[in-house]
Amino acid sequence: MAGKETRTILHMDLDAFFCSVEELLDPSLKGTAFAVGAPAEARGVLATASYAARKFGVHSAMPTGQALRLCPKLKIVSGRHGLYAEHSKKVMAVLAEATPFLEVTSIDEAYLDVTHDKRPGAEIAAALKKRIRTETGLPCSFGVASNKLVAKIATNVGKPDGLVVVPPGREAGFLAPLPMEMLWGAGPKTRERLAALGMRTIGDVARWNAADLERRFGVFGADLSLHANGLDDGPVEAGGEAKSVSEETTFPKDVSDARALAQTLASLCEGVAASLRKEGLAARTIRLKIRWPSFELITRQTTLPEPTDLESRIVETARALLAAARPAGKPVRLLGVAAANFSAPSRQAGLFDAASSRRQASFARALDRVRSRFGKDALRWGADAGDGPSTQDPGP
Repeated sequence: MAGKETRTILHMDLDAFFCSVEELLDPSLKGTAFAVGAPAEARGVLATASYAARKFGVHSAMPTGQALRLCPKLKIVSGRHGLYAEHSKKVMAVLAEATPFLEVTSIDEAYLDVTHDKRPGAEIAAALKKRIRTETGLPCSFGVASNKLVAKIATNVGKPDGLVVVPPGREAGFLAPLPMEMLWGAGPKTRERLAALGMRTIGDVARWNAADLERRFGVFGADLSLHANGLDDGPVEAGGEAKSVSEETTFPKDVSDARALAQTLASLCEGVAASLRKEGLAARTIRLKIRWPSFELITRQTTLPEPTDLESRIVETARALLAAARPAGKPVRLLGVAAANFSAPSRQAGLFDAASSRRQASFARALDRVRSRFGKDALRWGADAGDGPSTQDPGP
């Protein structure tokens, strides 16, 4: 039986992308400590930081006030996301010419499967890297490996402006000395548990008995063992379709009132549901995002038996996730809701279920029309779990 074909996977990451675009527009920023984000007085958070700023410990997702304490001379630049999107499209167009198997995972990151290309992966990556710099002026880093996991880690090892190649068969050896922080899925709590067992590097996990990891961590433990050994058969998913639809909000002040949180969550769910219906999509996975006042970020998700585009179902699910994740009275800084795992909208097959489902779908479309004409606040969900949409007094 013939062996499985060895793939050639490239991972590309634009270095400090937002900052790099700002440096193109204002060359005086080059080499200086600056960051793209919102000001401290607006309870701002940084989107990204220049490499000069990172030397002071400043990084993305850091509160602006904290960043300024670490680097008092840090310059804060307001983001221009439309402009960043334009530059991203130029880069992705270059990559798309190299292969039809292109997976764009974010505005500044992508995977390419170039197995069909007879040239060495390093040669392809070097040519793309040079072309991106020449045509867009933007620096980027590449990782080359036999799978997505190792290619991405290779990129991170080489940043900034790097190109790291991991030859087939050398994946585990490449990963072995790296810290646990670089392994997919190993969050802070998992790393604490692994450290308590004496595992601090990826190689430590790779050498641990796989069956014992699975016994201790369940299916996640089995994945940890595979990933630590550099094994990953995830495909490069070409097409560029949206991976999720999401809405989120950061409160001007931390919120602990349960009714206010429920109302905000319902409003976010309304936006997600309306986006799904506009795109002709339904989602089976509903994800909740919470940031506490300490800036710790948590996510919780659940998968529904049937895909939905109905806000009633999304509201119900999101509120259940919030109730399970939030200790009573604990204040919240940020709330977000996302829908993923898409398919076409599906209605129940039974006679009465189908009729009910059609009525709900018709009602949802009516809500969309009312909100489109009178504004999204014309009809809003009540704060209690069982409340449906209610009219709001539009005022004079």
